[in-house]
Amino acid sequence: MTDSARPEPAASPAPDEDSPQQFRYVEEFVRHELSKTLGGPRGMIESALPFVAFTACWMITRDQTGLPLSPLYVSLGAALASAIVLAVIRLVQRQSLRFVLQAIFPTAIAALIAARTGRAEDVFLPGILYNGFLALISAFTIAIRKPLVGFIIGAAIGDPTGWMSDRGLVKMTSKLTAVLAIPYVTRFVVQLPLFLTGHIVLLGIAKVALGWPLLLAALFVIGLMLSKGRTPMEGSSLAHPRPASDPGIENG
Repeated sequence: MTDSARPEPAASPAPDEDSPQQFRYVEEFVRHELSKTLGGPRGMIESALPFVAFTACWMITRDQTGLPLSPLYVSLGAALASAIVLAVIRLVQRQSLRFVLQAIFPTAIAALIAARTGRAEDVFLPGILYNGFLALISAFTIAIRKPLVGFIIGAAIGDPTGWMSDRGLVKMTSKLTAVLAIPYVTRFVVQLPLFLTGHIVLLGIAKVALGWPLLLAALFVIGLMLSKGRTPMEGSSLAHPRPASDPGIENG
């Protein structure tokens, strides 16, 4: 066979744009994955809009009489309608519904609970309990040196537990988990007394004020923390995740 007839070697596939190998430093990759997981500014706004619609509608209709439906049902309809509109926009743009669904499901659950109990403040109960749960989980995973953020990073590289053997990553993700836990704790501590006393408007204001603005503040602090580190990706466990069949995973 002549040289001209020899098949050319297949070109190696380009690394995925979210692959750790695309980043020079571990901190850059962690910052990228956290931003993607939390949905960025648009995802945060989408999660808040249904409750903004509920609160605004409740403030307008709560003292009105002669409505075909009670103010509670009108407000719930506004919340669900806003979530559906967000989903339609994503579909038209052919984008993932992941973050819209994260808003639709809690809104639907809250609507079902409030519709069953007839109490408008119950719309906020699932979110309050969810934040309390995340606060406890965050504290627990930090205490046992398996911080929650580490699992987010591990899932991104397809090795959910390999990072646990890297002391530097455990220390880093513990600090990041603690920062992300601050919004969870703050929301729970502020909103629970408002819920117990039935302050619906204040609950709505707190839901928005302690929602994406507080999360953006936490992400800003995380950005500052990660900007100080320059851990080379080469040689890191993130750059060389273990395959799923690795017995070390089973024995770990």
